Amino acid sequence: MSLSKLALSACLLLSVSLVISCKNNAPVGTGVSFKSPEQGQSFPLGTEVKVALEVPSGSNITSAVYTLDGKPVATKSNAEPVAIPTTGLSLGYKLITAVIEEDGKKDTLTINFELKSAVTPSQYGYKVIQTFPHDTAAYTQGLEYHNGRFLESTGQEQHSSVRWVDVATGKILQQTKLDDQYFGEGSSLVGDKIVMLTWQNRLGLVFDAKSLTQQATFPYQSSMEGWGLCFDGNRLYKSDGTNKIWFLNKDNYKEEGFIEVYNNYGPVPQLNELEYIDGKIYANVYTKNVVVVIDPATGVIEKEIDFTGLLPAGYYKDEVDIANNVLNGIAWDKAGKRLFVTGKKWPHLFQVNLVPKP
Repeated sequence: MSLSKLALSACLLLSVSLVISCKNNAPVGTGVSFKSPEQGQSFPLGTEVKVALEVPSGSNITSAVYTLDGKPVATKSNAEPVAIPTTGLSLGYKLITAVIEEDGKKDTLTINFELKSAVTPSQYGYKVIQTFPHDTAAYTQGLEYHNGRFLESTGQEQHSSVRWVDVATGKILQQTKLDDQYFGEGSSLVGDKIVMLTWQNRLGLVFDAKSLTQQATFPYQSSMEGWGLCFDGNRLYKSDGTNKIWFLNKDNYKEEGFIEVYNNYGPVPQLNELEYIDGKIYANVYTKNVVVVIDPATGVIEKEIDFTGLLPAGYYKDEVDIANNVLNGIAWDKAGKRLFVTGKKWPHLFQVNLVPKP
C-alpha cells in the first residue's frame, strides 16, 4: 500500500477543491461575495457556522437561498446573515452554496469550511485473557468471529485467500485461494455470502459462505482502493486507506456515502481492518499499534486503544518484516462478549479486555 501515493492523491483533491471554491467565491455578476466564513475555516462539530455576505454599497439583495452540501438550510429575502447548526453532521469539508438575486439578476457563490472533532478520545490499554495459535503465513487483512470459527481473509499477490479457521488450534478448516492477480483485503459475512475486497484491482469478490466458491465480482465507484470491511446488519462499511469510511449497499455493494474520521487533532488516515461492535466501528490504523473506536454517524473518534507490546519483543528482527507485519485484525464474539486481535503473520491471536488508562 503506497503511503506516498495516498498522500499525493489527498493533497491534489484538496487543492482542486480549494481552487474551485476560491474561484466560485470571486465576485461576479452582482459583485457580492462571502464575508464569513473564511475559505477553509475550521469549526468544532456542534457549533453554529455564521454565514454573512459582503454586499457592495448600493446593491439590493432581494433573495438569498443557502444550501449545505446540496441540502437547503436557509432562505432570506435580503442579505441578512444566517446561522447553520452543525450538531449531528458528519466531519470533514462542507460546501455552502448561496444563490442570490438582485434586480432580477442571479448569482451563485460557493465556499468551503471544515468540521473537526471536538472530542478528546478516551485512552485505553488492554489485558490479555487468552492466547491462541495463529498461522504465521497469514497476512491478515480481515477477521471476524462466527459460530465458533474465525472468518479470515489474507493478502499479498499469489498468497491471498479467504478461509474458515478453528479458534482453539488456528488450523485452517476450509480455504479458497484467490487468483494470483488479486491482493486480498478485508472481508465480511453478509447472510450466506462472504464479501471480500481487493487492494488495487478496484474490484470486490463475493463467495458462497458454505462452499467458499466465488460467485460474483463488483466494481468500486468513487473509492480508489479496498482495505477493511465490516457489516452492521444493514449496510457494509469500507475503508480505503484514507480517513474515509464508505457506506456500501448490502445487496448490490454500491457506495451510498461516506464519513470522514477525525480525532481532536484532525483527520486520521490509513484506516485499515474494521469491526462493527455495539454500534461503533473499531478500526486498525495501519503501521500503528492503535485501534480507534468511531461513531459511524459523525466520524468522531471516541476511544483510542494502545496495543503496544502484544507481539513478543524481538519476534521480528528484519526491518522489512517489522514494517510489514503489523497489528491488523479485530474480531468480536457478540454472544460471548469476547474481543480478539492479531496481526499480519503474527504467531498468536489474542482475546483481550480493554482497560481504561489513568
